[in-house]
Amino acid sequence: MAGKTITRADLSEAVHRQVGLPRTECAAMVRLVLEEISDALVRGEPVKLSSFGTFEVRHKKARIGRNPKTREEVPITPRRVLSFRASQVMKKRVDGKKD
Repeated sequence: MAGKTITRADLSEAVHRQVGLPRTECAAMVRLVLEEISDALVRGEPVKLSSFGTFEVRHKKARIGRNPKTREEVPITPRRVLSFRASQVMKKRVDGKKD
């Protein structure tokens, strides 16, 4: 199931083809959108993209983990993790169903 990875350049090129603006402007637009999403997540705000999904920062508590090789207990510090929950529209689209 290996396929091509979509990059910023690919997104910029797609915007260029669809909108017709110069490539440099399209690259700047993609960069600005991604920066805005990143900045909101750093502030702890959820990012909801209609028909796509929701990005959220979740807080994980400290806990005791275990090294699977040595079975030694290791403390895991509290941290913030990024999670993504796909919308129902996106789930159906990925599954190949039409809405």
